[in-house]
Amino acid sequence: MPGTPPILIAGGGIGGLAAALGLARRGIASLVLEKAPALGEIGAGIQLGPNAFHAFDELGIGDTARAMAVHIDRLRLIDAVDGREITHIDLGEGFRHRFGNPYAVIHRGDLHGVFLEACRGSPHVTLRTASAVRGYEQEGSSVTALLADGGRVAGAALVGADGLWSSIRRQLVGDGPPRVSGHTTYRSVIPTERMPEELRWNAATLWAGPRCHIVHYPLQGWKLFNLVVTYHNDAPEPVAGKPAAFEEVMRGFEHIHPRAQSIIRHGTDWKLWVLCDREPVERWVDGRVALLGDAAHPMMQYMAQGACMAMEDAVCLARMVEAHPGRIEAALEAYRQRRLLRTARVQLQSRAVGEHVYHPAGPHALLRNAIMSARSSEEWYEVMAWLYGGPDPDAG
Repeated sequence: MPGTPPILIAGGGIGGLAAALGLARRGIASLVLEKAPALGEIGAGIQLGPNAFHAFDELGIGDTARAMAVHIDRLRLIDAVDGREITHIDLGEGFRHRFGNPYAVIHRGDLHGVFLEACRGSPHVTLRTASAVRGYEQEGSSVTALLADGGRVAGAALVGADGLWSSIRRQLVGDGPPRVSGHTTYRSVIPTERMPEELRWNAATLWAGPRCHIVHYPLQGWKLFNLVVTYHNDAPEPVAGKPAAFEEVMRGFEHIHPRAQSIIRHGTDWKLWVLCDREPVERWVDGRVALLGDAAHPMMQYMAQGACMAMEDAVCLARMVEAHPGRIEAALEAYRQRRLLRTARVQLQSRAVGEHVYHPAGPHALLRNAIMSARSSEEWYEVMAWLYGGPDPDAG
């Protein structure tokens, strides 16, 4: 309604912009408060399951995302010790028919750009940079975002989409710093012509080894390959985007197959992240304030669902605000109830997948190979159905 205060969104990443776009498509105004001086995304490739495309369709950007993404043919799991394929999952017509959408990969910056363009094109979204939110106050029918520079911004509600180190979560939940996993991830993006020709597969490929793994897949119309390698080095504290020397990267992969090692040798300009997550919590909502995405449920990378869950959150949040007109506190609580168990399952299962699929050794790895190689693609579809299974992002 004209004159209604906007919903404030702390954070202009993929989750925050998705929330703004979801609200805008229902005629609900929002103000995105981003701490950086410019809106953008760092990082490289991300994987997009069918549930991500279900959310894209709901947000009106499905066709654009499908056109920009690389649609891969299969998921491949390879034993990094002996170089043999353990299993693969066909992502072709049968997969798309089963889940109603494809599996694809995309550059994170490109995807963020799709959301940013859509938000800039909406009269219901206002974007404001250099506006770090440090906390909030509530009184009656409004909430006030307290900015780091001393400014104050009032709105009808506040959505904390401000990531792993969320200031909104710190006030709302107060559970301290995130859990440091001790797993360090190193990222590189390499031109396709530098990728070994025999490994230029149209697949998201995982080489799983003892306490380490390698992931690679094509990006940006096959111009690049995304390369992500991770190993357990008991890193004691969080690090994000720090440059790393090649020798440091290779240190965790001296025990794996030479073919897998050769992939790492083609990487350049390595940067490292120490992986962190948090325990699932029930408290996402405080009156007119709610958490979204990594601020609510940060997770390990091992199910490739962090961005997907944030986009599902955004769709659900917008639906609930529309379904409870004039009752924002009820809308936020309904959103929390619909998202809590699904996201907790992905958080906990992501840890388990890292332990039992990505990083086992010895008999543990042999058991993994035996179990996973015994399943057909169709059987894998059934395993994935709870995650990808329908066009409703609130399912599960």
